[in-house]
Amino acid sequence: MAQHARSFDRAGRFLPERARNAAAVVYAFCRLVDDAADEAPDRDTATAELDRLRRALDDEARGVASGHAIVSAFVEVARDGVATAESLGAARELIVGVESDLDEVRIPDDQALLRYCYRVAGTVGLMMCDVLGVTNPRALPYAIDLGVGMQLTNICRDVAEDAARGRIYLPATRLVAAGLVPDDLARGDAPAGPVALVVSDLLELADRYYASGLEGAPFIPWRTRYAIFVAAHLYRAIGHRLRARGSNALAGRTVVPKSDKALLLAEAAAGYVRSLRRAPAPHESALHTALAGLAGCAPIVHRHAHG
Repeated sequence: MAQHARSFDRAGRFLPERARNAAAVVYAFCRLVDDAADEAPDRDTATAELDRLRRALDDEARGVASGHAIVSAFVEVARDGVATAESLGAARELIVGVESDLDEVRIPDDQALLRYCYRVAGTVGLMMCDVLGVTNPRALPYAIDLGVGMQLTNICRDVAEDAARGRIYLPATRLVAAGLVPDDLARGDAPAGPVALVVSDLLELADRYYASGLEGAPFIPWRTRYAIFVAAHLYRAIGHRLRARGSNALAGRTVVPKSDKALLLAEAAAGYVRSLRRAPAPHESALHTALAGLAGCAPIVHRHAHG
């Protein structure tokens, strides 16, 4: 985590030791899935490795030893929590999401974008519920939303990097409305202004998901809650800083300077204290309309829709 996920590593320092160790297991599993795709020498090797991880996950979920230590440790963590079934379904969706990056990526519209964000990041929110000691299943939609907000931030920050790899995550409908097509980004000749308009709108969308995610904070035990506020504030600040640059995602990767992080920790602390004195607001079910039918998510939508 210290090497590959500095914001999460910083947030993890505020977790009790047992929760931090469990978070490291979840991170290791997610990293394993990512590396199976990104580190493979070719597509066939990546597909075979992802299939092997999928089989190992299914075996461990049935109580059959897979011989894969990280997968086994992840399933043990998942078995300890309220989101066990959702976490295992989410882990399978994570594999599907990562697998979709093996080919040239083009996202047609917002629905496809949000489904991708759920698969590669909303799923992690579900997995983290078990780590944090969440006991109320009503917390799960908020956890998904925080992950989706973070992934939207990632996509906005990494537009140029992703385009160089043939991955265009900005929805084609939004690009066309701004006078572009996805291939303009892929060729590297898209003008910065129209791209910034799309990025700005997606950062606003991300803020809706962050706000919803933090509304669910009262469901998190107080001992582990502050770490989530830290992670959310550090990650959300990337989007705010990018917006302050005119949302110009083609001008280089946006980072939050160390000088800002003390203030962000203080803001996270203030949010944490406020959360101790309030109940969660009702979840905005419209945020999950695009996610219907996804493993690990559909049961949550169903429960919410029926109160």
